[in-house]
Amino acid sequence: MKRECAYSSFELGKTVVNIKEPQAAVGAIIGIIWQGPAQYTFGFRGALMAAKRPVVAKKKIAGRKRASLRPTAPPQGVVSPAEIDLGPEQPAVLDPSFLLTKFNGGKTRHQYQANAIIFAQGETADAVFYIESGKVKITVLSKQGREAVVAILPKASFFGEGSLAGQPLRMATASTVEPSIIVRVEKRTIADQLHREPEFAERFLAYVLSRDIRMEADLVDHLFNSSEKRLARLLLLLANFGHESRPLPIVANMSQETLAEMIGTTRSRVSYFLNRFRDLGFIDYDSGGMHVHSSLVSVVLHD
Repeated sequence: MKRECAYSSFELGKTVVNIKEPQAAVGAIIGIIWQGPAQYTFGFRGALMAAKRPVVAKKKIAGRKRASLRPTAPPQGVVSPAEIDLGPEQPAVLDPSFLLTKFNGGKTRHQYQANAIIFAQGETADAVFYIESGKVKITVLSKQGREAVVAILPKASFFGEGSLAGQPLRMATASTVEPSIIVRVEKRTIADQLHREPEFAERFLAYVLSRDIRMEADLVDHLFNSSEKRLARLLLLLANFGHESRPLPIVANMSQETLAEMIGTTRSRVSYFLNRFRDLGFIDYDSGGMHVHSSLVSVVLHD
């Protein structure tokens, strides 16, 4: 029996998106994510949050002390990502690997070495990609020749979905950070699946919505937080902080220039903050890369 969508439509700014037309809905959402109008982005998040849980007023706690930057004993419970503005964690229903099982054909699996280009800015956008293992860096090159790092995507992420919104050419370059296995799914294959399978369409739409919320959180962090907090938040995200089922892994060796590009500061400032984090016991290094400790969250919580 085919599963019915939980809701039929929602408002996107002044536009009502009909879930019963899945391909059109996914295309509209992906287009807005890439174009980034603020009036849609914030209204969009509110629509999703309202659909998922009721609004509960937070009670003020009198005499609450500010968090110290000194290392403390590990907390008994795991701090949720929402409490430190890392962006919401994806529920089990959004498991991207489930979406891949729906394709009988039209997909190929490729192995890439580190720093290999998967697709380049300006190439034809005719497929969507999935990271089976490894990490992928998304970069944009300006007309003046300046390169900016847009995101570092971990395992179990989709990218290149702009092709579903009618993008004729790639707006960014995707390259591997480490040896990776990437699955390429033809655009036509996903489009047909969106038409035929309501359950697939609902889950893929939910995945795209969660990416929009994460991008909104990144924008707010970039606009309102200091460069030190932005770096701490980035390291926690790269270390999968907040995923209760996964331990904090080693962050692969990544240049300070790349970290600086991602948080919008200089390499010298990144070097200063990394040394400070190490002196305070929040991070340490070995031959495998950087270990991020959960105590680094105190930098993000500190006022």
